[in-house]
Amino acid sequence: MAQSNMKVAVQKFGNFLSSMVLPNIGAFIAWGLITALFIPTGFFPNESLAKLVGPMVTYLLPLLIGYTGGKLVHDQRGGVVGAIATMGVIVGAPDTPMFLGAMVMGPLGAYVIKKFDGMIEGKIRAGFEMLVNNFSAGILGGILAILAFLGVGPAVDAFTSLLVEGVDWLVAAGLLPLTSILIEPAKILFLNNAINHGVLSPIGLEQVQQGGKSILFLLEANPGPGLGVLLAFMFFGKGTAKQSAPGAGIIHFFGGIHEIYFPYVLMKPMLFISVILGGMSGVFTLVLLGGGLVSPASPGSIIAITAVTPPEGMAYLANFAAVLVATVVSFIVSAIVLKSSKATDEDIEGATKKMQEMKGKKSSVAGHVSQGTMPEEVNKIVFACDAGMGSSAMGASLLRKKVKAANLDVSVTNTSISNLPSDAQVVITQEELTPRAKNKLPNAYHISVDNFLSSPEYDKLIASLQDGITDEQAEIVEEAEEEAVNAEPNADHDDDLLLEENIFMNQSFATKEEAIRFAGEALVKAGYVEESYVDAMIDREGITSTYMGNDVAIPHGTEDAKKAVIRSGFTVVQVPDGVDFNGEKAKMIFGIAGKDGTHLEILSGIAVVCSEQENVDQMVQAKSAKELKDIINSN
Repeated sequence: MAQSNMKVAVQKFGNFLSSMVLPNIGAFIAWGLITALFIPTGFFPNESLAKLVGPMVTYLLPLLIGYTGGKLVHDQRGGVVGAIATMGVIVGAPDTPMFLGAMVMGPLGAYVIKKFDGMIEGKIRAGFEMLVNNFSAGILGGILAILAFLGVGPAVDAFTSLLVEGVDWLVAAGLLPLTSILIEPAKILFLNNAINHGVLSPIGLEQVQQGGKSILFLLEANPGPGLGVLLAFMFFGKGTAKQSAPGAGIIHFFGGIHEIYFPYVLMKPMLFISVILGGMSGVFTLVLLGGGLVSPASPGSIIAITAVTPPEGMAYLANFAAVLVATVVSFIVSAIVLKSSKATDEDIEGATKKMQEMKGKKSSVAGHVSQGTMPEEVNKIVFACDAGMGSSAMGASLLRKKVKAANLDVSVTNTSISNLPSDAQVVITQEELTPRAKNKLPNAYHISVDNFLSSPEYDKLIASLQDGITDEQAEIVEEAEEEAVNAEPNADHDDDLLLEENIFMNQSFATKEEAIRFAGEALVKAGYVEESYVDAMIDREGITSTYMGNDVAIPHGTEDAKKAVIRSGFTVVQVPDGVDFNGEKAKMIFGIAGKDGTHLEILSGIAVVCSEQENVDQMVQAKSAKELKDIINSN
């Protein structure tokens, strides 16, 4: 029990360290690229641009880590005080990049101001809040910076120097490959963050200052050991493990997500030997050929490794050889393990669940090795499309109606893919857009649909959500419904969005581009949008078709084109003979201009009406603009 608690504590500590470093990896990569390009031994030596290297590693990177660490502890105030305190260790040890110092002083500064805020909470006289907040942060931050300058900076400097000397001794003694005995199992047990971000990266950056590169950045990031395991499963695995291994290999090697091969190793613990021997052989190759990187490669992708490999000497040859050797050794050992084991259908999903239990949270890539499961409690569903004002709004309207009918306490909203909220649990997108949505929000449960207006996925989702609903949840839904009724916009506002003069009957077009331009120019003439919005509607169609199903298309502008919208409005174009939208016939075309969400109410009504093919047929057969508008307003 004590050992388990210790492992959990180390995991949490490692996760906290990685949470300070990972959000700032972009800055590390920027520094690494500038170093690789412009230092005297770089690709394009440039004395002026090389002046960026020193200040970035000395000031920018530690301050970012200190601020991020402080923000994790006490939000914005914690981040500010953490950054002030970090400045003390930076100046206190100017010859050493203070990454370790930042990891100490950032959270410490935030902890101190958090405790102070707790002590004075509710004791400040009205009108003095801002004065006390600003001066307390300034005074405490200043004191911590001075203490860090006098004590912490020199102490961390000495500790870092000791660690660097230890690594140099391991290299000189030829013992560095032995670190794989610890690092490779630690990766799979999720203890690597404490090792990688707490020790290897800070020492590696110190070595870069002295020698231009560091082998330490590749001790954990080498994708070879994991790739060898996955290749072995491709050739010698069984069942779902064999089938899923090729996709996992691509994600691991090119995407740099090492986590994806962990379940395969956990499924057959003897494979720990494979990754350890693969890691050792890779490190030995690096030592032998003189490999290394100029900054951390995160994620551990072959692309990231290539980007931060220094151009001088045999660095490229050494690094690529290390990956290749590690892959071959891991593959051979894994093949022996798989061939000698019992011929059973490996339970990759069970291993994935085991991995998530060990990690203590849901894996961000578990869905790539199994079908994944619906979250046990869902309270937020988000429809997403490119611009967030057309197809996603209609889909959200339809599902919201189904959720309401099922008395479910679930929020259903819509947005653009670029603005997907981090707390979305279920994300619904058109099939072509799902990969983008997964890339934006990998931890969510994703559903792909090909027809926003009548997808069977909606009913399947409702059925899943209905499990476990309580009377209390139903009561909350009823209260929300009452609030929604009170908040409904008035009819006059809706009438202004859809006018009879903007409904065009009995039109015909040779191409969908012609139809979209007609609808867009009608929006311009009605004063809803600027002229540039029409071209943006054509551009949006090029991203993915705005055909919704049930003979309906809803062309609209891109997300960037929202600034060209003057006010919300619609144009409706009846095309009895239809016009081709990527192989589908659109007979009702709704041109949309949305601003500040004021169009969503009427768009919701259109979605509900168009979800029934019978209603669409009636609109196609309507003889006047008034008749067609009455059908739209009949929901």
